[in-house]
Amino acid sequence: MALDSFLFIFALIDEATLLFLAVYFIITLSDLECDYLNATSCCSKLNYWILPELIAQDFLTIVLLLSGHWVLFLMYAPLGAWITYKFVVNPSGNIGMFDPTEIHNRQQLKLYMKESLVRLGFHLIFFFVYLYWMIYSLVKGDES
Repeated sequence: MALDSFLFIFALIDEATLLFLAVYFIITLSDLECDYLNATSCCSKLNYWILPELIAQDFLTIVLLLSGHWVLFLMYAPLGAWITYKFVVNPSGNIGMFDPTEIHNRQQLKLYMKESLVRLGFHLIFFFVYLYWMIYSLVKGDES
C-alpha cells in the first residue's frame, strides 16, 4: 500500500502542476483576446509549455497503466491522447501548436479557449479524485 500512497502523492503534485498550466493558458489566451498581448508573444509563451504539459500528462497516464489502476487509466488517457495527437499532427509550416498567423482568426482563438477550459475542468476533477485516493491509500495503509 505504500506504493499506492506515493503514486497518488505524485499524481496530486503532477495534477496540481497541470491545473496551474491550464489556468496559465486561459489567462494568456484571454490577454490575447483583450489585446493585452500580441499574437507572437502569446504563441511563444504557450508553445513553450506544450511539451512539458504533454510529458507530465502522458507520464502520469503511463504510471497509472503500469501500476494497475485500470479505471483511472481509462478515464485519464483520452486527454493525453488528444494532446499527443494535436502535437504530432501539427502542420509543418506552423511554429508550434499555437501559430501567430492562425490565432488571429476569432474562431481559432475561441476553439483554443474552449479547449483550455475543458482541460481546466478535467484537471480540476482529477485533482480531487487523486486527493481522495491519496487520503484513502494513506488511511488504508495506517490500518494495516
